[in-house]
Amino acid sequence: MPLLLYNTRTRSKEPFAPLFPDEVGLYTCGPTVYNYAHLGNLRTFLFEDVLKRVLLYNGFRVRHVMNITDVGHLTGDRDLGEDKIEAGSRREGKSAWEIAAFYTRAFREDMARLNILEPTVWCRATENIPEQIALIRVLEDKGFTYRTSDGIYFDTARFPEYGRLSSQNLEALREGARVERNPEKRNPTDFALWKFSPPGVKRQMEWDSPWGRGFPGWHIECSAMSLKYLGERLDIHCGGIDHIDIHHTNEIAQSEAATGKPFFRFWMHGAFLNIQGGKKMAKSEENFLTLENALVRKGIPPLAFRFAAFLSHYRKPMEYSEASMEAARGGLEHLHNQVRDLGPGAPGAAADASFREKFLQEVNDDLNMPRAMAVVQELLKSDLPPAVKRATVLDFDRVLGLDLDRLDRPEELPEDVRRLVAARKAAREAKDWAEADRLRAAIQKLGYTVKDTREGMKLLKS
Repeated sequence: MPLLLYNTRTRSKEPFAPLFPDEVGLYTCGPTVYNYAHLGNLRTFLFEDVLKRVLLYNGFRVRHVMNITDVGHLTGDRDLGEDKIEAGSRREGKSAWEIAAFYTRAFREDMARLNILEPTVWCRATENIPEQIALIRVLEDKGFTYRTSDGIYFDTARFPEYGRLSSQNLEALREGARVERNPEKRNPTDFALWKFSPPGVKRQMEWDSPWGRGFPGWHIECSAMSLKYLGERLDIHCGGIDHIDIHHTNEIAQSEAATGKPFFRFWMHGAFLNIQGGKKMAKSEENFLTLENALVRKGIPPLAFRFAAFLSHYRKPMEYSEASMEAARGGLEHLHNQVRDLGPGAPGAAADASFREKFLQEVNDDLNMPRAMAVVQELLKSDLPPAVKRATVLDFDRVLGLDLDRLDRPEELPEDVRRLVAARKAAREAKDWAEADRLRAAIQKLGYTVKDTREGMKLLKS
C-alpha cells in the first residue's frame, strides 16, 4: 500500500519512497531553548512523531536528526534584535549556557511525557560551529555572500530559485520589509550567515571565524547539521508552517547554492494550534500554554493532549480550549477502559489483517489520524474475539503511542510517592485542604498527576 505524503514543495500529495532502500533520512527542526515549549510547538513535534512512527510501521528504518538551537535565533526572524538565548539569560539571571541546558532538559521531559520517540541524533548548534563556518566558506568561495557592518549575508539575488518553497510574492515582501529594515542589505530577503559580536560587547556565546568574532545565523545550523548527520539521505524535512517563508526557504537557498544539489525531496509542515478565536499560540504573544500549566496542574494527563492532536489533521489548525482538553481526557479514558475491558489477551493472538489494512490505508493517506482513530473505534465495536481486538489495537498503538500495552500492568509507586499519598489522604480526611493542596503539588513534582474522584484519589503517571 503506497505511503502518500503532502509535499509543501510541490503543493500535492506524492507517493513516498526513500532515496536509499534501507533507511529514511528525516530531519526535524528542534526547539530554540530559551523558554518552555508551548502546546503549539508540541503539536508540531507530535505530528513529526506520528510521521516517524508511520514510517516505522511501514517497515522503514529511520535515521532521525533533530537540532537544538542554543545560539543564533534572534528575536526578529529577519536578523534584527537580540539573540533569544542571551535575552533568556538576562530575564532569568542565569548564564546563556545554563538557560540552554535547563530548557533542553525541560523539552526532553515534555517529549517523554508525550511518548514522542527520541531522534537517532540530537545535535546542538553550539557543538557544530566548525561545520557552519565551513559551509559559509563554501558559499563565500562561490560568490553568494557579502559583508556588512554587522555580519556576513547571503545574497538571495544570486539564487534564482529563492522563494519557490513558499511561493511568496517577493515584491510584496519588499514592501513589507520596512517593518524590519537593515539599510545595508542588498535585498530585503537576504539573511545573515554569520553575525559579528557588537563592538565593545562581550557576548556569552561567541566564536572566532575568518570574518571576525561572532556567532552563526539561525538558518545555517540546520543546513550544516543535516548535511553532516544525514549525508545524502535527505528524504524528509519537517517543521511548523511558520518556518516555510523564512527559515526553510533560507535553508534551501544556502544548501543548494553550496552543494549544487537538491536539498531534501519532501518538505512537511504542521499547522498552528489556535486559541482565543483563531489566534495562533506564540511566545511573542505571551499567550502560550505548556504541558505543565495547561494540563498537569489541572490533573489532566499529558497523553490527553496527544489524543487531542489526533482529532485534527496535522495540516489543519487545531483549536485549543480548556473544554477541548477535558473532552480529550474523557476520550482517552474511554479508550483505555475499552482496551481494559478486552481482558489480558491470549497467547498467540494476532492482529486482524482486514482491520490492519484499513488502519494502514488511513495513516498512509498523509497521516490521516482522525480517520485512523475512527478505525480504532470500528475495531473495538466489532464482533471480533476480544483477544484479536486486543492484539490489533496494540498493533495500532505502534503509531498511536498511547501506552495501550501498559494498561494492565499495575505500577509499583515509589516509596516517597506512597508516603505523600498517604499523608494527603489523611489531610483530606481531616479537611485540611491547604495541606492537601501542598501535598498534591509535591506529588506532581515527582511525576504523577493527582485526580480526586468519587471513588477516591487516583494517580496517573505524568
